[in-house]
Amino acid sequence: MAERAVRERTGMFNKDHPHYKWIALSNTTLGILMATINGSIVLISLPAIFTGIKLNPLEPSNVSYLLWMLMGYILVTAVLVVSFGRLGDIYGRVRIYNLGFVIFTISAIALVFDPFTSGAGALWLIGWRVVQAVGGSMLFANSTAILTDAFPANRRGFAIGINQIAAIAGTFLGLIVGGVLASIDWHAIFIVSVPFGILGTIWSYKSLHEVGARGTGKIDWPGNIVFGVGLTALLAGITYGIQPYGGSSTGWANPWVLAGIIGGVVLLVAFVILELRVTDPMFNMHLFRIRAFVWGNFAGLLASIGRGGLQFMLIIWLQGIWLPLHGYSYESTPLWAGIYLLPLTIGFLVSGPISGTLSDRFGARTFATGGLVLVAVTFVALLLIPVNFEYWMFAIITFLNGIGSGMFAAPNRTAIMNSVPANQRGAASGMTGTFQNAGNSLSIGIFFSLMIAGLSATLPSALRAGLTANGVGTAVANQVAATPPVGSLFAAFLGYNPIASILGPTGVLKSLSPANAATLTGKTFFPQLIANPFHTGLVIVFIAAAIMSVIGAVASLAMGGKFVHVDEPVPNTAEALSEV
Repeated sequence: MAERAVRERTGMFNKDHPHYKWIALSNTTLGILMATINGSIVLISLPAIFTGIKLNPLEPSNVSYLLWMLMGYILVTAVLVVSFGRLGDIYGRVRIYNLGFVIFTISAIALVFDPFTSGAGALWLIGWRVVQAVGGSMLFANSTAILTDAFPANRRGFAIGINQIAAIAGTFLGLIVGGVLASIDWHAIFIVSVPFGILGTIWSYKSLHEVGARGTGKIDWPGNIVFGVGLTALLAGITYGIQPYGGSSTGWANPWVLAGIIGGVVLLVAFVILELRVTDPMFNMHLFRIRAFVWGNFAGLLASIGRGGLQFMLIIWLQGIWLPLHGYSYESTPLWAGIYLLPLTIGFLVSGPISGTLSDRFGARTFATGGLVLVAVTFVALLLIPVNFEYWMFAIITFLNGIGSGMFAAPNRTAIMNSVPANQRGAASGMTGTFQNAGNSLSIGIFFSLMIAGLSATLPSALRAGLTANGVGTAVANQVAATPPVGSLFAAFLGYNPIASILGPTGVLKSLSPANAATLTGKTFFPQLIANPFHTGLVIVFIAAAIMSVIGAVASLAMGGKFVHVDEPVPNTAEALSEV
């Protein structure tokens, strides 16, 4: 009783107190922001990280390290958010959320103190990034559910809008923060999370309280295992599909890739069948009877794939081509790529809160649909500017892309969360997070494969002509031109000039004139050589992204008008949902 009295006096006991909802909003926004920043901060910082641990990621034996540094955090987050959302429904969303902050912070500290170099150093970072993703999954899965519990229905659009803005803005901000910190010291990329993690952990344990309805039942271990293994196999198989296999430039014919994809799909189908038959499922499949839930998540998946693909392509474009052509050293390109991507982030931060607030009054459908249409238009616009563009054109287009993403993100998430029963919010938030994070992971395999397909048609002849024009013999030039384009693509993504590493072992550079050797290893040769082949691949990639955005817009239209599920305990969830 004494504890209750203290809580009531401090204003933190129930969701009806005017202060508690703002405390929940500020803390969960910090949590989700840190979780998503760490999902993308490494993308732009990889050159500094690999240099720091003395590992060449472009060597064939090291490509797996590169892939897992890229995808490990995102993949684990995609797999675990549903499980942790369901655990939050059963044992308390705040309890799981708080534990997530602890795990996230401990992992951030461990990442700073990597005691190894080379492959062992990479494994240390990959392993602790996986552990950090476990904590991030707990934060990601329960933050939206905590807010939905704390805010009344007529204010959820604003609150969830802020939270969702933090979630997606974090992926953009991670590029900027990573670029800045990479220019200082690679350890700083991980140090930055430590003070915020400590602050967030203490703050969440002192201020957040369980105020939402809990579900009943026990942990569905078979469902969790089947879902986790199936989604991991599927996403890993798609990601490894970008590696060369045999005489092919991609690995889609690799038996292990096919086994991962087919086996993953089979297990996910088995998961659906299993969840429909067990008494206490990991995820209530009857939620997919709700129109706003199913179409909102489908639109969110497509938007996430497109957004992830945009990030990868813009990093390649800036670090591998545009910045070197404008005189920037390869070492400085991560910093400047982050800076030149600021319009994208600003556009998102401008439109997100406004659309989230307005969706409380007018519903989500108009904003979500219009936002994805605008995103599709910007993908087409990016194809119409030259590879060596005038920056003001690039800035306007990426700013509008950010505006469109912000218009979609907050209203879409609010519509999804408003549509589900109170005792299913954790699982619903987790499933929505799975679609979003799976989209980010899928974008690696999908868009890199599309870009490789485009490069395969034009890059070999460009390489052959460029090398022979600068004194390289025909036999060596043909050999280099026959190498899979994924190496050149990764080099552009990392902001590397690969010519020295390709020709160095052959001894060809030493036999060339000083002028030709300087040209081949200079700032402009590789960017100029890859520019036209890159644009060929970009056409394929961005047309696919535009089509996905249009389909997502149609799905947003299908969500229906404004709908808010009554926030009362539902004795028979399946029966209640069947009436929607």
